[in-house]
Amino acid sequence: MVEYHVVSTAVFVIALACGIWTFFILLVQAIGFTQLVRHYSSKPAPAVSSQLKTDDVPHITILRPVKGLEPQLYECLAATFQQEYAKDKLTVYLCIASASDPAYSILQRLLAEYPEFDAKVFVEEEDPNLCGRDGETTNLGPNPKIRNMSRGYREAKGDIIWIIDCNVWVGKGVAGRMVDKLYGIKAGGKRVMPYKFVHLLPLVVDSVGSSVDREMRESLNIKSNSNHQVRSTNSSAYKIASVPDDESSLSTILRTGGGRLEEMFMASSHAKFYTAINTVSVAPCIVGKSNMFRRSHLDHLTSGASPFSPGIDSFSENICEDHLIGNLLWRKKVPGQDKGIRFRNHGLVFGDLAIQPMAGMSMSEYIARRVRWLRVRKWTVILATFVEPGVEPLLCSAYGAFAITTLPWFHSALGIPHTWFALFLVWLFMITSWMTLDSFVYRKLHSGATIELDSNTPSFARTRNEPGRRPLGQWILAWLGRELLALPIWTWAVYGGTTVMWRGKRFRVGLDMRVKEIKSRSVASSHPAKDRKAK
Repeated sequence: MVEYHVVSTAVFVIALACGIWTFFILLVQAIGFTQLVRHYSSKPAPAVSSQLKTDDVPHITILRPVKGLEPQLYECLAATFQQEYAKDKLTVYLCIASASDPAYSILQRLLAEYPEFDAKVFVEEEDPNLCGRDGETTNLGPNPKIRNMSRGYREAKGDIIWIIDCNVWVGKGVAGRMVDKLYGIKAGGKRVMPYKFVHLLPLVVDSVGSSVDREMRESLNIKSNSNHQVRSTNSSAYKIASVPDDESSLSTILRTGGGRLEEMFMASSHAKFYTAINTVSVAPCIVGKSNMFRRSHLDHLTSGASPFSPGIDSFSENICEDHLIGNLLWRKKVPGQDKGIRFRNHGLVFGDLAIQPMAGMSMSEYIARRVRWLRVRKWTVILATFVEPGVEPLLCSAYGAFAITTLPWFHSALGIPHTWFALFLVWLFMITSWMTLDSFVYRKLHSGATIELDSNTPSFARTRNEPGRRPLGQWILAWLGRELLALPIWTWAVYGGTTVMWRGKRFRVGLDMRVKEIKSRSVASSHPAKDRKAK
């Protein structure tokens, strides 16, 4: 058997560095796994803030930016109106770019079905600051999501802003529990240190199947046979197409497999690191799916910082606005801190999930989505982006295997030989252990144990008591596919360019984290899956 030996100090130092890195990543995973088991095994306690006297309940303005017909769009948006929170303390602004968007009719339907709420639809094309008689499109930067929400933010009521993407569903007690965390409200009238910013753990559910078709048709009130395709006069309509006849297994994977990979990523690697980083709170780590903060804090910190109005408008020239808003609130003192009032930076509301249903995402769309995410993060969190390949199991396990089969201590104490075959066996053992751990995390998050079930809970969130969302063979293939694609996707994203597609438009991301729209190459999406990359 061919052996290799430590022949130089340089090799020893490299092996030691690999061992330290592997230990660090395993420690982070252990923290994330422990927190996920602790907090996502049962329903969270009912919110305290929603049970206070009406005058003591904080007012929330909910902003929901909408673009196109996302899967289960009606159910996701309706969750806003189904919160167990005082109705007169909720203001709901549904924000959309154009009245010709195919989702506009769903927004109107929601207003009609929930007339008791203080709710409005804001159309960007009718925003007087952007397109009115005295408005100019250049009054804001090119960020389409900020432009979409700008008027809703300017006309917000109360101090709390809750931004939820249109393709996200939340349980009925989430609003109250997020306010509890933000304000430090505890049962029995106790108060603890409040937070500047609170958010939820995101989770993707790939809901490919007949339920997607049925629920979307019901949302649109469209009667159709199984071969009909739902279309709109607007080209960005979400398309529901029947499965091609005699489709091969490979074609099916290429056509719909992207959703399974995204589902796997969000319920394994992403969930562990997201939870761990937010537990130790050494740096901001947020995803802009469901975020809550105080308007007064953000306005104070952004006043005079840009040529635009204070608040979210100040980030209209950036494309990673969720991270930048969170990072600003993390780094800067907010009103009151100069007088001794203490705030914690960010708080993850453990137990609750921001669930995104996904349907029909192809492999190419998944790759494009991940590339966009990485290119946006490349200049906002440079160090984290450039070490990312080393946190993935295939490469990290290789680091660990090299350290274990190279450092003398493992040979003398455990008898591990310095051979390439031993390195392969250790690597294989680490990969298998990693995959097993991910399977526990996946099952925990997709068990539905934390979901407050009622008659309004949509099918994609009803996963309680199922033996497993996916057959073992499919799960393993999805896990392996995600991991095998991770390094090629990262390489292309980091070194292959600086342009991204977002909400049907093409942007170039600069070193200063600002974006410029490439208008000459702007593309109007003919399929909502391309728009979904934006969210």
